[in-house]
Amino acid sequence: MHDTSTGNTARPSRRAVLTATAGLTAALTVPATAHAATPGDRRLRALISRMTLEEKVGQLFVMRVYGHSATDPDQADIDANLKEIGVRTAAELVAKYRVGGIIYFTWAHNTRDPHQIAALSDGIQRASLDQPRGLPVLIATDQEHGAVCRIGRPATLFPGAMAIGAGGSRSDARALGRISGAELRAMGINQDYSPDADVNVNPANPVIGVRSFGADPEAVAELVAAEVRGYQAARVAATAKHFPGHGDTTVDSHYGFPVITHSRELWEELDAVPFRAAIRAGIDSVMTAHIQFPALDGSGDPATLSRPIVTGILRGELGYDGVVITDSLGMQGVRTKYGDDRVPVLALQAGVDQLLNPPSLDVAWNAVLAAVRGGELTEARLDESILRILRLKARRGLFDDPWADPAGVDGTVGTPAHLARAGRIAERTTTLLVNEDGTLPLDRRRQHRLLVVGADPASPSGTTGPPTGVLAAALTELGFTATALSTGTAPSAATVDKAVAAAQDADAVVVATYNVTASSTQRTLVERLLGTGRPVVAVAVRNPYDVAQLPAVPACLATYCWTDVELRAAARVLAGRVRPRGRLPVPVQRADDPARVLYPIGYGLTY
Repeated sequence: MHDTSTGNTARPSRRAVLTATAGLTAALTVPATAHAATPGDRRLRALISRMTLEEKVGQLFVMRVYGHSATDPDQADIDANLKEIGVRTAAELVAKYRVGGIIYFTWAHNTRDPHQIAALSDGIQRASLDQPRGLPVLIATDQEHGAVCRIGRPATLFPGAMAIGAGGSRSDARALGRISGAELRAMGINQDYSPDADVNVNPANPVIGVRSFGADPEAVAELVAAEVRGYQAARVAATAKHFPGHGDTTVDSHYGFPVITHSRELWEELDAVPFRAAIRAGIDSVMTAHIQFPALDGSGDPATLSRPIVTGILRGELGYDGVVITDSLGMQGVRTKYGDDRVPVLALQAGVDQLLNPPSLDVAWNAVLAAVRGGELTEARLDESILRILRLKARRGLFDDPWADPAGVDGTVGTPAHLARAGRIAERTTTLLVNEDGTLPLDRRRQHRLLVVGADPASPSGTTGPPTGVLAAALTELGFTATALSTGTAPSAATVDKAVAAAQDADAVVVATYNVTASSTQRTLVERLLGTGRPVVAVAVRNPYDVAQLPAVPACLATYCWTDVELRAAARVLAGRVRPRGRLPVPVQRADDPARVLYPIGYGLTY
């Protein structure tokens, strides 16, 4: 039988929990900038004092689990859970390890649709509250919008961070957090690993890039703080990441161990600024980075395992006493120097509170348990972290009402008003970088037949197809006759020939580009299309840096991501239905001389 219970189903364990913790939410209502001791701490400490050591260890972990249901997942998900975690279901995971948090992933089949997500969330909460000394669970996901989104349609998908940076509106950033937070909370998700507070100053950054609001630390700080306030007004814990700053690296910490070479002075002026702003805004949690930062800690340890960085700087110098969570402990950046049994212990010694998604929960859980029993960690040290975690749960109202709102999902998730707001925001972010001889907007009378060619990167959750197809469909709806031809991110000579032949029957060509480099055959495609004599418009669907590799193109737009909301807004700009208003949030250097800036921060054309 599938787990389809709703928030209206009787939950006998809830009454006991609420009786034991009555008044916690009110007692823990504190100023936005404070996470200090509150009147509710006495009750929380009493809860902690009744917990067994095993229960305490479990509260520190946030774990993945496969399946769309807490009690009745598909057989393939049961098999995956048994192989990786040693349990069959999410309910068994909670019962065995008493984990304090669960993280949802698309690939773990947690996020099929809003009603399923709500039922899964309620099933997890019920499984936890039914345990002795049952506590509500922090249910989290990475809903950054743009390139990183775990929940797709029909939820409202907004432009990603760099696009919001191009719009430059604190009101839009706050609205994104408020609307997205309301939709997440309706589905029972109460912690979002967003916003990204990194200042992206390296165009070659393979892991942050458009996930950052931009390269100006003050501008990034304003938007981070606005988004934090929006999410937390919707009763969802926001998470600023990746401390102490992942914006200047050429190595992806999922697969390697990046080193940040900034001086301490540069860190203060650049990387620290958005995190300070997030803390002033009352951020509920801060995620650490698996990076080496010698100017802050010369030990060679990743920041996640660094006491000088986590306790010395984040807690001591920046004055943050909220929850600190690791980035995924399955990433290579934190596994390079130490084994999986040492990483969680060292993270706790560094000052971390939540341990996210270890590759083996059994290894990590038992390692922490053994460290306490052996004296390497004290139970009092665990209690410090558990108190912070319980404060967060109380502050977000989970002791009073941890449930999803299945009855309200349809009236909250992906409503016409929410979708319209996302579309208007996207229009304000689309950036026009080149427009020679009035190439744009396209004229439906003279340029009725359009060919849309170009890249087809793997689609994030906010897409209904490759960029070429989405753009062509949107332009057709706007009165053009648009044909899509996907040529990929590395078109072959034969593919280029096919696109050039197709261009002969078009009045104009739109080319979607994706991370163009000096050696990319995407450049060849654009050059050959220019040779047809047809007007060619490039749409950089991820990094705005593409424009530097396309010096001859007469028109170029930047969308900062290839989700539907951004591409459809770009189509409206191409068609002249709206004017481009975005401004570059990062500088674009010359391709032939990276020391020189081609387009500075704040650059953008209109018509």
